Amino acid sequence: MLRRPLVLAALADAAVPGLRPIEVEGQPVRSGAPYQCVDVTGEDGKRWTVRASLTTAAGAAVDSSSALARLLRPRLEVALPEVAGVARTSDDSIVAVYPQLPGQTLSFRDLQARSPLARSLGTVIAQLHDLDPAVYDEAGLPTYDAEAVRARRLGDLDRAAATGHVPTGLLARWERAMEGVTLWHFPTVPTHGTLDETDVLVDGEQVTALDGWQSAAVSDPAADFALLFLGAAPDAFDTVVESYAQARRERPDQHLERRIRLAAELRLMADLMDARAVGDEHLVARCTRALRRLDEQTALDDSLTPPPPGRRPAPAAVSEEVDPDDIESVDEHPSTDDEETLEIPVAGPDGRPAGAASEEGDEGGTVAADDTGDQESVEARQSDASADDVTSVGHGDDDVVADEDIATDDNRDDASTGGGTGTGTDGPQAADHR
Repeated sequence: MLRRPLVLAALADAAVPGLRPIEVEGQPVRSGAPYQCVDVTGEDGKRWTVRASLTTAAGAAVDSSSALARLLRPRLEVALPEVAGVARTSDDSIVAVYPQLPGQTLSFRDLQARSPLARSLGTVIAQLHDLDPAVYDEAGLPTYDAEAVRARRLGDLDRAAATGHVPTGLLARWERAMEGVTLWHFPTVPTHGTLDETDVLVDGEQVTALDGWQSAAVSDPAADFALLFLGAAPDAFDTVVESYAQARRERPDQHLERRIRLAAELRLMADLMDARAVGDEHLVARCTRALRRLDEQTALDDSLTPPPPGRRPAPAAVSEEVDPDDIESVDEHPSTDDEETLEIPVAGPDGRPAGAASEEGDEGGTVAADDTGDQESVEARQSDASADDVTSVGHGDDDVVADEDIATDDNRDDASTGGGTGTGTDGPQAADHR
């Protein structure tokens, strides 16, 4: 249940003796969110983040994510959340209090191509993915291999199909991707799980902190790029992934880009399920419309499915015969340089799934405009939070994100058609979208 920000501030004061809150500021609460958060300023001017669990699973994740942060702190070059105190409410909700992390929240849509900030983000994600998975096991977090990741996605797909709200064309498209065996041959890595822009804090051109570790697991590296893929401009996304690929100790698998686009498309399905879980029929309808639009955009697209093994582009047709006497020999001596290598450039995505780079909506939420002027957002939002959550610093209705926020990504170069990050070398993946 949602609580008044002042109530959460009082619970924080009980959890951290001497905090003595003098200001409290509510944060937006999206539909289906696992936590309600407020920012509190203590009497000494120190700022705190107070996070109250809204589900049993979220409460359990407080302990595991806290243990993980302790293990990751000496291994990552960014700040991580550190629990200063915990309180338990009468209904068994967990209220955890954290010193506020350094930096400002990053907006993915503000990322610039070839900027130091975009490269910093790619490097930080690479450092995380290069960690020893045993660290996550020590923290008690789940570990999935590639087949388990695929099985979990298939289970999500079956549950969504049972709602009757997902177009059959999309279901078939995603099932084909799930059945593409080569797509699911990859090493799983330590992941953040749901890396949203609210989880990334920056100072100038550097990432300073990562927050929100409740979904962390050893899993598909694509999971940490899905929301970035939806929110950032294509060339900025390319810069992040280029930096990521260069910083990784091992080259990313060749189908990472396809799974990123698949994960991004499945975000709409996840938004639908979240809306149904909280019984918000208005948001269910909006998610359904967004899925139908994605179905129309991708009706003739097969870019999620890898080409059959051995498939090569057909050679260009020769318009006329070439006279051997017209061929000029430029160098009759082959190179003997053992160090000569061929560099394959990292190309950016040539088309995005629903949920593209966003614009500010009328109610302060994040929305994405398509060619028809209809707007949908990356995440289904909650608009019916209590008006009692107006805080002492005058944020009023801003404590709740507007329900206009469901993503369709029509601002991008059309959903999921070709293109890619260039982490692989097979034909359609390297198409240039710029």
